[in-house]
Amino acid sequence: MSAKAATGLSARERLLDAANELFYAEGVHTVGIDRVIERAGVAKASLYNTFGSKDELVRAYLEGRHARMAGRITAYLERYADPRDKLLGIYEAQGELFAEPGYRGCAFVSASAESPGEAVSRASDDYRGWVRTLFADLASQAGAAEPERLARQLHMLYDGASLSTRMDRDPAAAANARAAAAILLDAALAGR
Repeated sequence: MSAKAATGLSARERLLDAANELFYAEGVHTVGIDRVIERAGVAKASLYNTFGSKDELVRAYLEGRHARMAGRITAYLERYADPRDKLLGIYEAQGELFAEPGYRGCAFVSASAESPGEAVSRASDDYRGWVRTLFADLASQAGAAEPERLARQLHMLYDGASLSTRMDRDPAAAANARAAAAILLDAALAGR
């Protein structure tokens, strides 16, 4: 029995922990079910009884990443009262993530590039919709003219910061995105 099995976690939790570790580090397409099962310390039947397929395990992995990111960003933004500060704080929270050892870029971008399919698309669309809605809601609360348009622009900066950190190994990407977002936000607030 593996060390993870000995911790008292359910088979589902162990499978998701193993999937999160392996899929994020190596990719959803590259990592086979047998490696996930071995890492989780469960029988193959446990995976299929719990998730039904690798696609559904990938979907659950991405949903878990979404929940953790949403929780992380939401908790970070609690330090601010002003919607403008909260908007810019999204990039600060992103910068903290980028500074973590083992940061390998956006799990949703990676999964979408490697393994396009309905389960990955649905999970990625849900995550991206959450991010864009967060930007739009905060832009509206701040009083920005055309909050939906601004949200799309801010989301592009958010995506670009992640890509730049991963591809260019640029630790300043989140700070640079925040500075650009401040300019866009100030222009949108001036236009109200």
